[in-house]
Amino acid sequence: MNKEYRAKVFKSGNSMALRLPKALGIEEGSEMVLREVPMGYALEPVGKPRQKIDISGFAGKAPGIKLAPREDFEERPSTIAARKAAGLA
Repeated sequence: MNKEYRAKVFKSGNSMALRLPKALGIEEGSEMVLREVPMGYALEPVGKPRQKIDISGFAGKAPGIKLAPREDFEERPSTIAARKAAGLA
């Protein structure tokens, strides 16, 4: 991580731009944060938002599987009654 890269600042429209070397491995379109630090500037990638997984497609993928009983969980009386009515008790 002690490599040194040189980059040139140039004018782009009404802004100043910094062309970064490809060797840094930054992907095109990446969003970066530029912070002023005591010795100059620090450039960091913006944290990506956490991705959510759609679990709706998993329902019914393992028919017949039964959940392990939890020792710290008491069943509702309605659940016990429904299980007895179905002849599973």
